[in-house]
Amino acid sequence: MNFRVHVTGPALAAVESGLAELVSNLVASRITDQDPSLWGKKAEREASQRLGWVESVNDSRALVDQIDQLRSALHAQGIRHFVLAGMGGSSLAAEVITATAGVELTILDSTSPGQVTAAFAGDLSATALIVSSKSGSTVETDSLLRYFVAAVVDAGLDAAQRIIVVTDPGSALDKVAQAAGYHVFSAEPHVGGRFSALTAFGLVPSGLAGADIGELLDEAAAASLALAIDHPENPGLILGCALAAHLPHHSKLGLVSDGTHIVGLPNWIEQLVAESTGKDGKGILPVVLDVVSPELSEPLADLQILRLVDDAFAHHLFKHDRHEGEILVSGTLGAQFLAWEYAIAIAGMLLGINPFDQPDVESAKEATRALLTQRPASSPALFAEHGVDVRAEGGFLGDAVTVREALTQLLGELGPDGYVAIHAYLDRVALPQAEGLRDLLARRAGRPVTFGWGPRFLHSTGQFHKGGPAIGVFVQILQHPSTDLAIPGLSFTFGELITAQAAGDARVLADHGLPVLTLTLRESSGDLTHLFEAFN
Repeated sequence: MNFRVHVTGPALAAVESGLAELVSNLVASRITDQDPSLWGKKAEREASQRLGWVESVNDSRALVDQIDQLRSALHAQGIRHFVLAGMGGSSLAAEVITATAGVELTILDSTSPGQVTAAFAGDLSATALIVSSKSGSTVETDSLLRYFVAAVVDAGLDAAQRIIVVTDPGSALDKVAQAAGYHVFSAEPHVGGRFSALTAFGLVPSGLAGADIGELLDEAAAASLALAIDHPENPGLILGCALAAHLPHHSKLGLVSDGTHIVGLPNWIEQLVAESTGKDGKGILPVVLDVVSPELSEPLADLQILRLVDDAFAHHLFKHDRHEGEILVSGTLGAQFLAWEYAIAIAGMLLGINPFDQPDVESAKEATRALLTQRPASSPALFAEHGVDVRAEGGFLGDAVTVREALTQLLGELGPDGYVAIHAYLDRVALPQAEGLRDLLARRAGRPVTFGWGPRFLHSTGQFHKGGPAIGVFVQILQHPSTDLAIPGLSFTFGELITAQAAGDARVLADHGLPVLTLTLRESSGDLTHLFEAFN
């Protein structure tokens, strides 16, 4: 078996007692048969349109040759640099696949002017843009497509030769792409974005970049039978039961990569778990961790650790029951994708929620659209310190006059089972070190801290923030772009768009009664240094 799960500690008893019922109710085979009734009457209609992922391994086989042929044709034209414009499920799987394979793919899942500039800074004649959007109406991908088309036309190049589109058939983007003569890969409409790793969304960009997607599908196929059978050793049943068994005592899942060859898998799991379970006031909050800090073990007692390891290492750990109380998971990348999709569908059933919808994701989009349409004057900063403008939603600042004091006031809103979420609307190519703020704040807060690059997290963990338990406090970090970029055909710039996305999300969080601290850097690199000092 190329996917294994080992459960120890308090969750083990719950898993052992829950497995028998899952097996007797034929849950695994019913998911494989695409039975939408598993998640209840309320979810049946949505589920009936979102279970196509169980057939992804077989349905995607035909893509392998098509992608190889297109890659050869593009190489013959001198095109070897691929940029993927996609948000959430449209880019996260491809990022993991290509990073693990060691092939180059520029992920453009941001509206930061600096990041857009960097993605297209090379030779445009050697560059192709892959535009990936299930709905075909995502504002980020539409804006990036407009920018790229204008850039290549200005350079005297043929846009149709270097644009590849992945979208649902009949979407707005599909119609535009067909009319313009772009290369179009039609996605399976009965697969939701976060379940699309083994479909065209994960495979087209990865295969064009040079990853062996045939091998990835072979890995998933090798795990598919074990995941489909109604047996107590089915690893998908075990993992799904383990995830759901932790509530309410462990409402947060710490994801740790420990010696695995797979690069960045926790970021993909984060979206799948948060967006699938974070609704109806409940859910599992995934927290990506570099290491498990011993000094945080007591305050993080509600954090269930899940450790991703390689098979060779797993055998030793499983045999000797190392890391007692943790969940240990090992497997090939293709098997991981398919097994986690089964597991989260099972966990959703056990939690009594619909794992296939995302009712609160749209709220931030609507708020952004309203701000871009109405163009209200931006609220003045409450105060500024060392080039950092401070704003807040929720009336918690009190008499704070420094960034450190503002953070202290925000953390004062944190309950004993709460979490902190950092939303960095920054250029992650220029400022990757910003992610280090997470560990600093975790030590200071003594609570789980998540970190999301904006606006991409809006398409993933943003669902949990608004639909899950209302126990979070939020820190937004923005930057004034040194150079802004116009978006051809639209009335706003990339800088205005990312600012509106942050403001829109802050407004929706505030409407849910959640406190938001917004810190805007005037001079990105220097002012970020001040944030590190204030967070420490």
